[in-house]
Amino acid sequence: MSADPRTARELYDQSSQAWARTEPSSVSDFTARPAVIEMCRPFADKSVLDLGCGEGYCARILRRGGAARVLGIDVSAGMIDAAQREEAREPLGIEYRCGDAGQLRELESGATDLVVAVFLFNYLTSDAMADCMKEVARVLRPGGRFVFAVPHPALPWMRKPERPFFFELSSSSSDYFATRNQRFAGKIWKRDGTALDVQLVHKTLEDYFHALEGAGFTSMPRVRELRVTPEISAVDPQFFAPLVGTPLHLALSIER
Repeated sequence: MSADPRTARELYDQSSQAWARTEPSSVSDFTARPAVIEMCRPFADKSVLDLGCGEGYCARILRRGGAARVLGIDVSAGMIDAAQREEAREPLGIEYRCGDAGQLRELESGATDLVVAVFLFNYLTSDAMADCMKEVARVLRPGGRFVFAVPHPALPWMRKPERPFFFELSSSSSDYFATRNQRFAGKIWKRDGTALDVQLVHKTLEDYFHALEGAGFTSMPRVRELRVTPEISAVDPQFFAPLVGTPLHLALSIER
């Protein structure tokens, strides 16, 4: 597989309908998003900003779970259109905007209780991620929390390009450290047998921690390496079997 030349906006404008769902469908709907939601608790009566909200899957879970206000922002107009269609079908009072996650000037400083970013930073360079995290720190109230998830940085080096989830290294990508900010194309499968195109702009573990520090976060983050658990495997043993024992995602929660 050659590197995907599409930007994140182009990728998701083209695939927004394939991402639309009302129940878990792709690998990460089972292995990542439920864990991220648990890391967000308690969020009842909180104001929530969902950065890189996509078609609103997590935003809807947070709102149904009692969040007082949910604002979703995504760079893809196609994804925002899909989110707004679902909001029209089932009104939950979620606001969606098309915009850049690193440009949050219209949001008041210190007015948000919880910021969530599920698989946003794997589409940003290190510099863009650093800018975004500074904005996150600005909009969070003191004591507010930032929860985000990314593909595990080691995943491309641990899995061959095989279903149901992978990122493919190029022939010149053998060095984990020298490939910072290189973009790897990948795919993630849904249980119905269809696949979705995804991308990873590679960053190391220390890149994420340095960006948090540079944004002004000073507490120790809670870190989870997400994987296929026995409970997840029991849902569909054949589908999840190739991923058992592999670190798939990295999730972090940190207080402002």
